[in-house]
Amino acid sequence: MAARVLHARGAAWVGGLLRRAPPCSLLPVLRRFTSSNSRPREDSWLKSLFVRKVDPRKDAHSNLLAKKETSSLYKLQFHNVKPECLEAYNKICQEVLPKIHEDKHYPCTLVGTWNTWYGEQDQAVHLWRYEGGYPALTEVMNKLRENQAFVEFRKARSNMLLSRKNQLLLEFSFWNEPVPRSGPNIYELRSYQLRPGTMIEWGNYWARAIRFRQDGNEAVGGFFSQIGQLYMVHHLWAYKDLQTREDIRNAAWHKHGWEELVYYTVPLIQEMESRIMIPLKTSPLQ
Repeated sequence: MAARVLHARGAAWVGGLLRRAPPCSLLPVLRRFTSSNSRPREDSWLKSLFVRKVDPRKDAHSNLLAKKETSSLYKLQFHNVKPECLEAYNKICQEVLPKIHEDKHYPCTLVGTWNTWYGEQDQAVHLWRYEGGYPALTEVMNKLRENQAFVEFRKARSNMLLSRKNQLLLEFSFWNEPVPRSGPNIYELRSYQLRPGTMIEWGNYWARAIRFRQDGNEAVGGFFSQIGQLYMVHHLWAYKDLQTREDIRNAAWHKHGWEELVYYTVPLIQEMESRIMIPLKTSPLQ
């Protein structure tokens, strides 16, 4: 839908330009499209239709976009499980992970833990928060190395996995902090690979866009990567069911200003992916 909006608005703009141009001024425009020697100018002109310029930033985007009042760091884990092992994997995760979450000696919190329902199959997704940033992450890692139960858990888990990856994230300042919620809900993790250098522009637009998507309390959290795959953005949403998701997303198009924000953010994206996830029984986000 966003792609259609972008195409339609770009086509309308160009069409309007050609209709408004007086006959004597039309030839230079046509030459710009037909001359092989003007390819660099043509590319530059077309890019100017869809990409807005931003001022050079004077600080890291992590300092400009993250929340100042907290120093929390998030870890997002993706585990691809052997199909025949998914049930056993879920069982040991539900036995071990809540114990770490509840132990006050570990400065970390299990935000949520899910299985992917639609998207990459036989996949588990875990989201952790480290209160205190990188020092807290290091402290937890060092303590877990001495935790024999966790060492045994990791050993058993390794035999169940096909692959795994993780990312360290910061939270956008304009999003809600993820807090436990009752269910039942389904969750959508929308992941965006942005073009390098566009994170500030994305944050500026979504600081306004988020107000269009909070009526149903569906906004759970918004994050951007610091370590791992860079220029990644993750938006986490909660819905009662798939039909509710469809209704809420369609309703956003009837709100004045949403179409414009989609129009300007689509060119910032290189790739995007949507996962529909079901929380495990012990997940704080239900």
